[in-house]
Amino acid sequence: MSYRDTYERWLRSPALSDEERRELESIAGDEKEIESRFFAPLEFGTAGLRGTMCVGLHQMNRHVIRHATQAFAEVILAEGPEAVKKGVAVCHDCRNHGREYAEEVCAVMAGNGIPTRIFDSLRPTPEVSFAIREYGCIAGVNVTASHNPKEYNGYKVYWADGAQLPPHHADAIAKRMEQNDVFDSVKRMDYGEAVKQGFVTIMGEETDEKFLANVMAQATDKAAVAKVADNFKIIYTPFHGTGYKLIPEALRRLGMKHIICVPEQMVIDGNFPTVVSPNPENPEGFALAVELADKEGADFIMGSDPDADRVGLMVRGSDGKFIVLTGNQTGVLLLDYVIGAKKRMGTLPENAVALKTIVTTEMARKVCEVNGIKMFDTFTGFKFMAEKKNALEQSGEGKVIFSYEESYGYMMGDYVRDKDAVTACTVAAEMAAWYYDRGMTLYDALQELYAKYGEYQEKTLNLVMPGLDGLKKMADLMASLRTQPPVEIAGVAVREQKDYKDGSVHCVACGTDSRMELSGSNVLRYEMADGTSILVRPSGTEPKVKVYILANGATKAECAEKVAKYAAWAEELKK
Repeated sequence: MSYRDTYERWLRSPALSDEERRELESIAGDEKEIESRFFAPLEFGTAGLRGTMCVGLHQMNRHVIRHATQAFAEVILAEGPEAVKKGVAVCHDCRNHGREYAEEVCAVMAGNGIPTRIFDSLRPTPEVSFAIREYGCIAGVNVTASHNPKEYNGYKVYWADGAQLPPHHADAIAKRMEQNDVFDSVKRMDYGEAVKQGFVTIMGEETDEKFLANVMAQATDKAAVAKVADNFKIIYTPFHGTGYKLIPEALRRLGMKHIICVPEQMVIDGNFPTVVSPNPENPEGFALAVELADKEGADFIMGSDPDADRVGLMVRGSDGKFIVLTGNQTGVLLLDYVIGAKKRMGTLPENAVALKTIVTTEMARKVCEVNGIKMFDTFTGFKFMAEKKNALEQSGEGKVIFSYEESYGYMMGDYVRDKDAVTACTVAAEMAAWYYDRGMTLYDALQELYAKYGEYQEKTLNLVMPGLDGLKKMADLMASLRTQPPVEIAGVAVREQKDYKDGSVHCVACGTDSRMELSGSNVLRYEMADGTSILVRPSGTEPKVKVYILANGATKAECAEKVAKYAAWAEELKK
């Protein structure tokens, strides 16, 4: 069926509301728009679905949500009656249509005889991971597009361990979606009727309390907070999202007395009116927070993204002006602090280990080596960290005390299997208070770590390739790097070429081939003769290829020079 046939079929479908039909009629003369909405379904991957909210097969709307949920329900039903009885936890964030889509999930699950637990209103992403584990659910669904612009929404799917779906389950859902008709396959019960018949259980403050009790157990040194609580000030912003309630509450329970929230951004709003992008990686989003910090005389700013699974920190630099800490830097600070605090308190496990992704700074490995702790790499995504954590702990090989990725995601404790800004904010605040007591900002602390572990610098480049042409361009770029692997980059020899797709390692200088432990991901890595690592991977959720430059050196200037040189090479890739 052509995209035009699919468009016509949607127009005629009785499943559409009058408003949805009018929206499709309004684009009748725009062939390119019709093609972009109907050329193919949204691809279901290990990150679920993510797209712009409008009517169409390649978009996020209630029909696509129903279609995906029907496929997911069938995968659950195939697990047998005991799995079905366990039910599904459902959550949503602050985005437009979030509640509507979450209730659609419950309605379709009920139509398939599967019970659900849904939060009474928006909640942080880590809380759905927690709820799955706490209540013994077989799976979970979270309606969120994380830090994407306001036009987006998404559908994240979790399995019984509280982690996002492993590839084989994601493939099973994708296959069912291919087989099922987007309209005719859906079994659905009215949401109100599903509640009435007992298929839907509402979760509220009782779940918050259980979750917060676990968060507070991650505080290692509350005495350090008490020492400075009268003077230490925190500026916090939830960027109009789900962190607005639980993060300030966790900070209060930690013992913080001066938690100053950005009032304009405490307003729940899926249009994110005060920021261009609700992403804690973008410094411009912190403008109001910086203004407030200067007014209040605070040195420490925290911001969680709309679904409160990621957190960004800002601290005063040596010149007194605020700077954003990168996810790599925040992770290294937290890792070093958690190890040190647990050592001081005598709570560091004998077989303590930490996890990071392959694109995260190698400085984290150095921190672990110096402290006598093992560091393991995983693919990008906390589902892989969850798998590794489960495997290490079940085998007795190691107890994971900290996991993180460079894109501002951190995981601690045993109660979640996903990024968790609520816990990360709590531990980061304790860390900032501990350094404050020593007369240091986190910027000072970072410089101290560089002096101890060596100079490191990282840069991530996003080679944006939008539209239908972009998908082909992304695929062509990865294919060309595989068929003609570079033997030098920016005038520096490539020492090793690594392909995480098949796990192959080629030594350029000696011509030998070997294997590495990790395989099965579309990522290329080049180990350079000057010690730099360069990785190239297409994004799983956005139309761009990401290039990661991980440099180290004797001085900051040497690191910066390496990063600039390789960044220039990376920019040429998209031409």
